[in-house]
Amino acid sequence: MIDIVFSHSYYYKFDAKQWKNQTPYPPLGTMYAASFLRESGYSVSIFDTNLLDDPKTIKPYLKKQQPKTFVLYDDGFNYLTKMCLTTMREAAFEVIKIAKNQNCNIIVCSSDSTDHYEKYLAAGADYVIQGEGEITLKELVDALENNEDTSQIKGLIFKKDSEILKNPKRNVLRDLDELPLPAWDLIDINLYKEVWSRSGKKFTLNIATTRGCPFKCNWCAKPIYGNRYNSHSPEYITKHIKHLTETYGVHRFWMCDDIFGLKPNWVQNFNKELKKEKISISYYMQSRVDLLLKEDTIDALTESGLEEVWVGAESGSQAILDAMDKETKVEQIYKATQLLKEKNVRVAFFIQFGYLKETKKDIFKTIKMIKELVPDDIGISISYPLPGTKFYEKVKDDLKLKANWTDSDDLSMLFKGTFNSKYYKKLHRYTHKEYRKSQAWQFFKAFIKNPFKVSRKGLRTILLSGYYIVFAIIYKTQLKYMQSTNA
Repeated sequence: MIDIVFSHSYYYKFDAKQWKNQTPYPPLGTMYAASFLRESGYSVSIFDTNLLDDPKTIKPYLKKQQPKTFVLYDDGFNYLTKMCLTTMREAAFEVIKIAKNQNCNIIVCSSDSTDHYEKYLAAGADYVIQGEGEITLKELVDALENNEDTSQIKGLIFKKDSEILKNPKRNVLRDLDELPLPAWDLIDINLYKEVWSRSGKKFTLNIATTRGCPFKCNWCAKPIYGNRYNSHSPEYITKHIKHLTETYGVHRFWMCDDIFGLKPNWVQNFNKELKKEKISISYYMQSRVDLLLKEDTIDALTESGLEEVWVGAESGSQAILDAMDKETKVEQIYKATQLLKEKNVRVAFFIQFGYLKETKKDIFKTIKMIKELVPDDIGISISYPLPGTKFYEKVKDDLKLKANWTDSDDLSMLFKGTFNSKYYKKLHRYTHKEYRKSQAWQFFKAFIKNPFKVSRKGLRTILLSGYYIVFAIIYKTQLKYMQSTNA
């Protein structure tokens, strides 16, 4: 018999776009919570759903372990969990039902349950933790263990006499180094290695050096960590990396922070700690173009092992960036991209179409920026209203028939924008073809200079250039027709 079974509600196989990549990451947030409760003296285990294909598989596990408490604790470091995808919500409800039949105390902590707590309580959850969960979870489990009153615990949402009670929120952790290292030992890392081997990419593990984001992009939800920005010390993260390199032989990492290295001199000190411990790694991360332009930041990043940056470019139109409250300039996107490329760092863009009042001219500027800068990768999405954001408040009256995507490849317009879902899905394909055309031309010029320096991927892109050109023409024609008819 075990005290607490942890699980989460993300299933890569339920999201075809993500599963196709074959690059899954363990549930880091779940592992932090499990480690914290274990250090507090509880026996814990994790039922990891990431690589499974049916929520029902948890039933025999719960029967065997017979936990007093079942905690559905989603990985708040995985941005996909913020999207409240309905496939994952339905899986969560099914698991809650199974745990309820095993007479467990059921506790849920996730972005979706914070935003839609009434749905989770109706599905059978006894408690929903809003926001960051470790401290609230410990207080709650302690109280349940000692048969004490739980009604005053900060951060809790629960039902009493058919009424939903929502306690005051708890302040987020400020000293993140108080947390023990995540419970990596409770995850079967070999299963992840097997999937990654099929991707053809070097095996990579995820690390979070921070929690939260201080910027105020009006479409970005922050249900777990809010606008506060707190950071582990470079020493803690170096210790974490050393543990993973020595235990699992991993030397490549995904720094899954919303923004990596924002704290002044953090990256420089991190670089020094890695050198002190004689640790050599490579990593990729997310950042903002304005931060990358700060003095010697790029140099320190490359010295410490940076190989790729994903930046929230979002749009090539300054009018759209300003409407988003992005607080960045198009010129900064150009400058940061050029500087990173000079340092042989790969640059990838997050692009967002469909924001309120977007025009054909705004769309053209974004595609033009992509073609001129030719990033190493792009991720295109459609503006997605998330509860708790200013953007959501502007469009919530339109969210009647559908308020959430089914999976991350849904790309439906959930509100009334300039164009409809059909148009933006076609635009998504067209932009990718224009991007590939530009890539092919770039690779071709490199091939002329030195044929032996072009990768297999580059040669393949050159060979497919005719395909990209033809379909770009077809999609452009279709988009013009859809614009003229507003179809």
